[in-house]
Amino acid sequence: MPSKLPQFTLRIPQEQMDKFRYIAEYNARSCNRELEHLIKKQIDEFEKEHGKILKEDIKNLKK
Repeated sequence: MPSKLPQFTLRIPQEQMDKFRYIAEYNARSCNRELEHLIKKQIDEFEKEHGKILKEDIKNLKK
């Protein structure tokens, strides 16, 4: 069953991708799950410093 989650294409140098894959495997995650983990960590850190990002804030940014 295909996922309905948004997709994002990332272009990075091969050496960085290889190292990222190594880290993901070391952490027993797929590359996708490792990236999700890092994104969530970054969002949590940002919101801790700047306050929670609300849907309203996101809508205003898109204008």
